[in-house]
Amino acid sequence: MAELRFYFGTMGSGKSTQALQINHNLRSRGLNTVVCTQLDREVGRVSSRLGVSVEAEVIDDASNLYRLAQQTRDRLGGLDAMICDETQFYSEGQIEQLARVVDELRVEVYAFGLLTTFQGDLFPGTKRLLELADLRSELQVEARCWCGARATHNARLVDGMQVYDGQLKVVGDTDSDAVVSYELRCREHWHTALRELQGRQLELLDESNELSDLPG
Repeated sequence: MAELRFYFGTMGSGKSTQALQINHNLRSRGLNTVVCTQLDREVGRVSSRLGVSVEAEVIDDASNLYRLAQQTRDRLGGLDAMICDETQFYSEGQIEQLARVVDELRVEVYAFGLLTTFQGDLFPGTKRLLELADLRSELQVEARCWCGARATHNARLVDGMQVYDGQLKVVGDTDSDAVVSYELRCREHWHTALRELQGRQLELLDESNELSDLPG
């Protein structure tokens, strides 16, 4: 029986590397696969930070993954597996389509993605995958926070400062010199920056209230 399998982890935990390895193993056995991604570092490819990549179908909000599976099956004369990277960015409807690929087309689906946004919440696509997947597995390549503790959260930095507001889908890198970059942090240090920000906001609010109380 085909299954919908969801593999998750933080940035740097080897998600794309695992996706590429599964694709290589299946194709080396003569099986037909299609690789999909959205907002990868290399447009039109699934790429690993280890330097390997493979051509991929680029998914956007209008993509129908069930139709893509059907078309690929007809073109190749059969389809054995879909390998989907960056699935945290897929819509909930597209996750439903992946479930249909498994249940109706009997095609294996391997989905890889992050659990939480830079705001600490589940991505909508991730939430639906956790609800629908036959298998949910956390990748065991542990990434580390700057303090050495196990990293659990993905922090977004703008000009080196951690932010908690902004668009959900923003492509960045782990390069600290980039305007928008991402950094792995443990829960404690992800929260530390949030509390510092909230403290500054409260101070500004207090100052504003004090000024408003001054006689005009």
